[in-house]
Amino acid sequence: ARAERQRKLSEGGTLDFLPETASVREDDSWRVSAPAPGLEDRRVEITGPTDRKMTINALNSGAKVWLADFEDANTPLWENMIEGQLNLKDALDRKIDFVDPKSGKSYSLKDDAELATVVVRPRGWHMEEKHVLVDGEPMSGSLFDFGLYFFHCAQRQLDKGKGPYFYLPKMESHLEARLWNDAFVLAQETLGIPTGTIRATVLIETIPAAFEMEEILYELRDHSAGLNAGRWDYLFSVIKKFRDRGSDFILPERNAITMTAPFMRAYTELLVRTCHKRGAHAIGGMAAFIPSRR
Repeated sequence: ARAERQRKLSEGGTLDFLPETASVREDDSWRVSAPAPGLEDRRVEITGPTDRKMTINALNSGAKVWLADFEDANTPLWENMIEGQLNLKDALDRKIDFVDPKSGKSYSLKDDAELATVVVRPRGWHMEEKHVLVDGEPMSGSLFDFGLYFFHCAQRQLDKGKGPYFYLPKMESHLEARLWNDAFVLAQETLGIPTGTIRATVLIETIPAAFEMEEILYELRDHSAGLNAGRWDYLFSVIKKFRDRGSDFILPERNAITMTAPFMRAYTELLVRTCHKRGAHAIGGMAAFIPSRR
């Protein structure tokens, strides 16, 4: 479906709100589920990869949420993917510590009540995990990252009064959200965990997804934790989708395109309006800052 959409855009087509889902957008009655425990307050979120030191520092940071990143902040080497999963499991069991070999400084977790809520970001649908074959084919990187964490950590999270929460990247269609929802339902049924326990925040970081925000919330409504506006990948998506259209879609140098540019302002305002209409959190995109201890 992605390839077919790209073909139409390259031939001069455009994007618009889908006529076949107009009834979903026009129905004012539906809402997503209420915020899950640990996700009620999301005013400060921090992100970073899942290496041992980062895991401890992020959980101790004072942020409300830690986006534990198996995607953009992480090189998908086999050892990174597996060690990251082990670090999350060890953190939940409070068996994680780290001593810096250079400085000798020791790192350990604060009390559970002070720790950030873990929200795991698996890889996008276009990524494969070549080290695990299903019927002789490399399996989905998305489902590998999601499934391994869910199997080992869902009950551990529930025992701590929170739950298995996810950030879903690079989505391009509400049908891809439906696929995630199917995976969530299957996973919860398989492990005997109530449907709706999983919560997922969707990154709206592709231009096709910006035209299907309500539908994406609707497909995940029992599992939705809101939408997030991602600036850099959104710009990249505009470039990628309209790469064959010549001067019609040339952008200036990317640092010049801030959130006040009209097409960026329109997208973020629609995201906020959509989320608030449906009772979901609207989250601002990441800022590339490193917090200073000082």
